[in-house]
Amino acid sequence: MTVDAELPSGVPGIDVPRLAEWLDRELPGSGRIGAIDLIAGGRSNLTYGITLDGGRRIVLRRPPLGHVQPTAHDMGREYRVLTALGEGTAVPVPRTLAFCDDEDVIGARFYLMDYVEGRVLRSRDDAKDLTPEQANGLSEALAGALAAIHTVDVKAVGLEDFGRPSGYMARQLKRWGKQWDGSQEAIRATGTTRDLPEYDRLVSRLGDRMPADAPARLVHGDFRLDNALARLEPRPEIAAVVDWEMSTLGDPLSDLGLTLVYWAEAADEDRLPVGATITSAPGFFTRREFTERYAALTGFDLADLDFYVAFACFKLAVILEGIHARYLQKATVGEGFDQIGEGVPILLDRAHRTLDTGTI
Repeated sequence: MTVDAELPSGVPGIDVPRLAEWLDRELPGSGRIGAIDLIAGGRSNLTYGITLDGGRRIVLRRPPLGHVQPTAHDMGREYRVLTALGEGTAVPVPRTLAFCDDEDVIGARFYLMDYVEGRVLRSRDDAKDLTPEQANGLSEALAGALAAIHTVDVKAVGLEDFGRPSGYMARQLKRWGKQWDGSQEAIRATGTTRDLPEYDRLVSRLGDRMPADAPARLVHGDFRLDNALARLEPRPEIAAVVDWEMSTLGDPLSDLGLTLVYWAEAADEDRLPVGATITSAPGFFTRREFTERYAALTGFDLADLDFYVAFACFKLAVILEGIHARYLQKATVGEGFDQIGEGVPILLDRAHRTLDTGTI
């Protein structure tokens, strides 16, 4: 690589000359940096596309800008799980290239991976060119990707110490409960009150229904169609599952529950102000069909699935309440934040309805 004045100008979060020097040492012969662009940003980790000589594309991931909690944006953990999964498992992930723990290079730890061609499918507009047959194939492929994650032999790939599966769901209930309490304190500080009595009743019901510990399995933490890169030709497939920052060892059905909460159907009466709507398009599995396919692939006992769906509603309600608190504090930028709080009672009601009826 030639480190010279022809390097592209930087983008926020990247010191291009320092990165070029580091690449020259760690990936010799990779070529000069021709362009850098931000692929995805926000509250999550930042993703940049880097174009090298000859048109080769690679991807850089780093934490958000500004002060962050290291445990919430641990590049080393994300690099480790991707590397482990890329070595002989059926989980579709990008190939990792290099990891940098020297924060002096670009101001934070980061890693590099191959660029994967694929589409992020989220809205009904994204489904305009999808046939029902392709939508059905994508549903099948996504269920297969989730099953592949949950059936990885964590010991064989060196991830047996990647988390603490014992007491996982109980810790999750406590953790998200603390998040809720913090949001309520922030809301009260704005002079606003929230009357949501169904929250406390839901926490009590979830505590009473807490399942026994599941065997240690890999959990993605935020598994949904728009956290994957999809290809439609020559056949629908998941090219890569991305955004592994919340991955750990835990109860795999917590992943399935959250996937089902995000999975919209055409007949749904209560629409959330967040999440993908594309799965309500013709041809996509219903939640029941997705569940049945997952069960067939894993052989897992889903007798308590209503608990995990209700828990996922609780978790997402807490997340939305936190966003609502930031909106009231005037700490959000962009459109649509005024509607986020409306999703909280919808999720709480859905959780109770799920526990009452056992339907997902």
